[in-house]
Amino acid sequence: MRTYLDHNATTPVDPVVADAVAATLRDDFGNPSSVHQFGQRAKTALDDARSAVAGLIGAEPSEVVFTSGGTEADNFAIRGAAEAVEPTGRRHIIASAIEHEAVLNTLKALARRGWKTTILPVDATGLVDPDALRRRIGSDVAVVSVMHANNEIGTIQPVAELARIAHEHGAIFHTDAVQSVAKIAVDIRALEVDLLSLSGHKFNAPKGVGVLWIRRGTRMNAILTGGRHERNRRAGTENVPGIVGLGVAARRARDKMPQEGERVAALRDRLEEGVLDRVQGTVVNGAREPRVPNTTNISFDAIEAESLLIALDLEGIAVSTGSACSSGTLEPSHVLRAMGLPAHRTQNSIRFSLGLGNSGEEIDRVLDVLPRVAEKLRSLSRAGARPRA
Repeated sequence: MRTYLDHNATTPVDPVVADAVAATLRDDFGNPSSVHQFGQRAKTALDDARSAVAGLIGAEPSEVVFTSGGTEADNFAIRGAAEAVEPTGRRHIIASAIEHEAVLNTLKALARRGWKTTILPVDATGLVDPDALRRRIGSDVAVVSVMHANNEIGTIQPVAELARIAHEHGAIFHTDAVQSVAKIAVDIRALEVDLLSLSGHKFNAPKGVGVLWIRRGTRMNAILTGGRHERNRRAGTENVPGIVGLGVAARRARDKMPQEGERVAALRDRLEEGVLDRVQGTVVNGAREPRVPNTTNISFDAIEAESLLIALDLEGIAVSTGSACSSGTLEPSHVLRAMGLPAHRTQNSIRFSLGLGNSGEEIDRVLDVLPRVAEKLRSLSRAGARPRA
């Protein structure tokens, strides 16, 4: 039996979504820019998906721009908006310290080109204090980017309040909502943002397809130049099968979201409480509320996170030490470091992220296996620390 608890890295494709993608690959292969019937069938499929995504986030279909995923959407948002307002003299970008690398590395790239960048701190629970933005923003700021929900700890930021502060100073506000869309209700009007990124493979659509929502009237430069696709905003022939899959996933998420969110949250809480109760030296990282319903990040005292991850994988349980985009590095989590956690906490934390298909039986099995595995690793660590006779 294998148990998948790494849905924040990627999700299994919903079988209904997979069927729609396969049918599109087979039957609707036309180029949506072509005027003949084959092309128009593909264009109709794009339009249907655009409407579905718009419905999921409370947007107008014309504001939805398809991308290759969350990373491109984040790059498009920050670079496109910054370059559009650069002639006005605004050359300053602000983001939080716990953003995804797609945002943080984009800021670093712009800094090398002479842009001023400011990183907002977070508190010990992983939240941005709006007053921290008030203290740092000025008339030179072009873009403020603060993610809606964090990918490692799940905390939800006060985006609407942060967006209002940005707008008071004439700045454009972007939120990376890759980890919140389809997990909780997301309404772009209520959030008061100008730009929002999402990614299909985070809610049971295929990899390689995402969206940047652009509020009507927001000044943007295209970062991909070529044809006039996506209303001149993103050049390149659209990934029609992937976009169709995204549309189906969006409709299914919208229909089942309240009930599915409650179900997953109950499983998450059951797992979290069971770990804290059965494994000594454990603590939850980040605010428990507000938080997306599927995520918990737990520190295990005196256990190296990578060792625990591997041991659990050998037992058929898939978890993560943090962002999948940072896997393979030996650096501790930049999110946990930004929260001010001590070094050992940043290196012994595991992320459990639940989703479609997880069951109570799986959670019970994890709670049966985890205490035994944790004790074995601690015993090995203690044995290795004893001085030789």
